[in-house]
Order: sequence, then structure tokens, then C-alpha cells
Amino acid sequence: MIKNLLSALFCVLLAASAHALTADEALGIATGDTDARIEAVGKAVAQPDAKTAEFLQALAEDRVKTAGGKVFVVQGEKAIDPVTGAAASLPSDAEDVISNNRMRGEIDTALAAIRLFSPDASQRAQAVRALAGEPDEARLPMIEKALQAETDGAIRQQLELARAAILLASEDPAKRLAAARALADSRSPATRTLLVEKLASEPDRAVQAAMRAALRSVESSLAWAERAGQVFSGISLGSILLLVALGLAITYGLMGVINMAHGELMMIGAYATYVVQGLFQRYLPAEVFGWYLVAAVPVAFGASALMGAILERGVIRYLYGRPLETLLATWGISLMLMQLVRSVFGAQNVGVENPSWMSGGVVVLGSLQLPWNRIVIIGFAAAVLAGMAFLIARTRLGLFVRGVTQNRSIASCMGVNTARTDTLAFALGSGIAGLAGCALSQVGNVGPDLGQAYIVDAFMVVVLGGVGQLAGTVYAALGLGILNKFLEGWAGAVLAKIAVLVFIVVFIQKRPQGLFAVKGRSAEA
Repeated sequence: MIKNLLSALFCVLLAASAHALTADEALGIATGDTDARIEAVGKAVAQPDAKTAEFLQALAEDRVKTAGGKVFVVQGEKAIDPVTGAAASLPSDAEDVISNNRMRGEIDTALAAIRLFSPDASQRAQAVRALAGEPDEARLPMIEKALQAETDGAIRQQLELARAAILLASEDPAKRLAAARALADSRSPATRTLLVEKLASEPDRAVQAAMRAALRSVESSLAWAERAGQVFSGISLGSILLLVALGLAITYGLMGVINMAHGELMMIGAYATYVVQGLFQRYLPAEVFGWYLVAAVPVAFGASALMGAILERGVIRYLYGRPLETLLATWGISLMLMQLVRSVFGAQNVGVENPSWMSGGVVVLGSLQLPWNRIVIIGFAAAVLAGMAFLIARTRLGLFVRGVTQNRSIASCMGVNTARTDTLAFALGSGIAGLAGCALSQVGNVGPDLGQAYIVDAFMVVVLGGVGQLAGTVYAALGLGILNKFLEGWAGAVLAKIAVLVFIVVFIQKRPQGLFAVKGRSAEA
């Protein structure tokens, strides 16, 4: 921490001539009543040097003693002079410097003011937040100086808010009026809170009017940010539903197989991601751990695709054209797969970590933060969709799948190995379910019941979009995701789920073929 403070002070020295800590100042900060000590801290921090920062840090850590009108800083079993840094002999009658809560708060604020000039952006942001919580007009020159030197847009915005918070607490109505007008362009929830708090105690009518106008402007900006956040959340949920439903679009939409074990194939993909994470943690250096997710994508696809191929060759191939038996058989298989996972990994959820490059988020519209893990999942869903569309429409396997699903007898007469095509198509749909599980592992815990939470929604997406229609699956997934998020904000999560279900039931009653109907001779006649 001292190293960071010294770096910060180096920047201060470039901006202004530093004032060296004197013995009298150190004694004034360490002894006397609280008001006098706080005044001494303010004077010392106005133009601090490295010794001032070290001394304040020692005070914060209760490592300062006094004896005979002198001040000592304790470092381990040694004592040093806070002004010269030279070793000193600690008298036997030295007393600890006691700081009450008010004094500690002042010391923390002073240290935060010094960190405003740290080369580390996170240190500067932390310092601004601390200063904003303790508005003091004496800190205004330092904040102005920091504003001139700051290059980070987000931190500049925080500095301007801290400056406005200080000016709103000023005794000069003109300064408060200027601060209220400046805050009208802010998009931060903290600004709204600050304006509401100050408005309640503002005696000047002109300042009150400016505060109300600023408050209306801020609330309008926040409302737009909230709507944008709901749209993003809806797209994020829709992308997850799309990933889950894409596999069903093949196994159910194209092949007509009601696979109740689809959720468990997702679960296998999620646990494959968990296993890859464990292998990276155990056998590879920590520097490459962040890339485990890249390696987990093909592993998750392969594990679920292999299980899907085994399922199709061992069970499904004997049940084509018998939907009730297929439903019951795959439901039983789903129970078996869940129990298998419980036996191998345990019944408790397991955690899959986000790689470092997926942590945090990007701030837009001032107050809206878009998490990187959600952004990556949206992009991943788009990539999987594009790959699947290309595979179905432009490859030999896609041609065989479309031919077999449209007319199995003619396809067989043309030399297509229909049994092999069925296996490959089912394995493809299962592999995509594994990719969905890999993505879901980044937004929640992985457990044996993971697939059960999404299987019904996935079937609803496929049926609503139109059986066998990829475009319909995309529109249905994104539409249901956005609709669900907007309804959650209005009626709550449970009622939103019920409303979406009712909407789908009514829609299917009116349009059984879904959003996009399969075209054929009977439809065109």
C-alpha cells in the first residue's frame, strides 16, 4: 500500500510543489483535541509529500506513539522518526496515539485524496468514491487538480460528481446553483440520491428549482438506461433460450423426436466444462487457466454428441414414428443420466469460474453495466446459430438431413444411408445441447437438475417459432426473452412466467403452425 502511495505522490509532485512534513505538523496531527488534529491533517494534505502519506498510513494502522513532545512511527520492533525516516530510540514511557472514529474517517479521507493521483485507475476510482462520501470544501482544490490530470472518462465523471457534491454542501448559494445545473447532465443513480438528499434541506428557491430540473433530467436518463438494461437482459435470456432450443430444432423440429433427455444432454456439456476447468487447475500453469473455456467448448460438444449418438443407436432408432413411446423412453433415460451424475459428481451443485477476460463489464449510458459473460454468451449463441445454419443449408450432411426428414423413402432410393444420417443428425442436436450447457455454466451453478429448468422453455421456443424452422426459433427465443424481462419488471418473475405461458397457449390456439409454417404443396394449394 505504501508503494502505491509513493507512486501517487510522484504524480502530485509533478502537478505542484510538495510541502515537506515537519516535526511540528506531525506532532499536531498526533496530539491535541480532535478538531485541532483534523485541521492539521487538512494543512498537511494540501501539498503532501511521501513522508506525509507514510505518516498518515501509520496513523490509520495504529503504529504511531508519542513521548516527550516527539512522534515515533513503529515498524515491527523498531521506531523511526516520521520526518527524517531515520531510526530512533523509542522511550519506555511512549504512549499510543488514539484516534476516535471521527479522526479515523478524516485520515481515510486524506489518504483517499492522495490516491487521486495514483497511476492505478482502480486506486483513483476508489479514492473518488471515498471523497464523494465525505464532501469537504477544503478538498476542492485537489479534486480540481485531479480533474485536469484525469484521462479516464469514467473516473472523470466520478470526480465531477464528487466536485458537485462538495459544491452542493457549500454555504455560497451561487456555488450550489452552479453545481445543481452541472449535475443535470449526469446519468448516475448516485446523482439522483444526492439531489434528493440535498433538495430536502435546500433553503434557496432558485437553487431548489435548479435541483428539481436536474433531478428530472437525471431520472429521464436513468429511465432510458433502465429500458436499455431490460432489452439487454431480454436478449441475454433469449440467447440462452436460443442455445437450448437449437438442439431441439434438429431432434424435434427436423426429426420429430420428442427428446425429454435434451436437458440432461445440456447437463453433460456443463459437467464437461467443469471437468476441463479442474484439469486446467490441476495440471496447467495459472497463467493459462483463463483459456480453459476455449478448450471446454469442443469437449462439451463432443461429450454430449457422443451420448446423443449412443442414445439414438440404442433406443431412439427403434421408436421412430411412435411419439408416446419415445417420450416415455427418453424421460426414463433423463432420470438415469441425472442419477449417474449424482453418483459421479455428488448431488450438490459445483461451481464453474468465469475466466478473467469474462469478468467485469462495460458501462454504457452512465449507469448501465453490461456484464462481459453475458455479452460473450450472446456472441457465442450467434456464432453457433450461424454455424448450424451453414451446416444445414450448405453441407452434404445438411442436405442428407433435409432429404431424409422430407421424404425418407426417396432419400434411401437415392443412395442416402438414412440410419447413419439419423445418428449424425441426432448427435449434432445433442452436441449443440452440450454447447448450451457450456454457456450456462458461466451464468450459474452446475448441478444434476440443470436441464430441468430449461427443457419446457426450449420446447415452447421450438413450437412457437414453427417446427423445423430455424428462423422461427431465433425470433421466438429472442422475443420470449425480451417479453419475459419486461413483464418481470412490471409484475414480478412468477407472474411474468405465467403470462408468457398463457400467451404461448393462446398463440398456438390461433396459429398451430407457429410463427413460420413449413411450406409444402398442401400449404400452397
